[in-house]
Amino acid sequence: MSRIGRLPIEVPAGVEVKIDGSYVKVKGPKGELEWTFSPDIVIKKEDGIIVVERPSDQPTHRSLHGTSRAVLNNMVVGVSQGFERILLIEGVGYRAEMDGDNLVLNVGYSHSVVVKPPEGISFEVDTRARQIKVSGYDKQVVGQVAANIRRVRPTEPYKGKGIRYQDERVRRKAGKAGKTS
Repeated sequence: MSRIGRLPIEVPAGVEVKIDGSYVKVKGPKGELEWTFSPDIVIKKEDGIIVVERPSDQPTHRSLHGTSRAVLNNMVVGVSQGFERILLIEGVGYRAEMDGDNLVLNVGYSHSVVVKPPEGISFEVDTRARQIKVSGYDKQVVGQVAANIRRVRPTEPYKGKGIRYQDERVRRKAGKAGKTS
């Protein structure tokens, strides 16, 4: 049995879960998410606890079991607490600032890069620490938006300049060894 798939999901107060066969809709204080799971996976709600079960031990059912439970748990956590990713900016003259809801990045190009937040996503900028906080209720969208911001100027390995995740380790390379003539 899947270690992740067999864990029950507790539904916190203020979160409403509607299960209609393989279609699940989760509504909470932060937002509303819906997802259609595989029809083979059985999702049950009993006394504020959601349980995900699989019909057999076939490899397809085994792989869907843990994945379905993880997606459902992320939906419940997202609408109740939300998710966030923190990006760091390193480099002389590199900075980020807010223009209304939009994020404006000045990262060494001749022009500023403007990032518009999709629905359900908000940005926060700490100019002193040079941090960008991407937050929202859909884990997949938060991760994708953070990856898109990072892609504007990825960290280079020689000086470490660029945009990186807070928990990312950058392998630094040595520069030229010098001329030998």
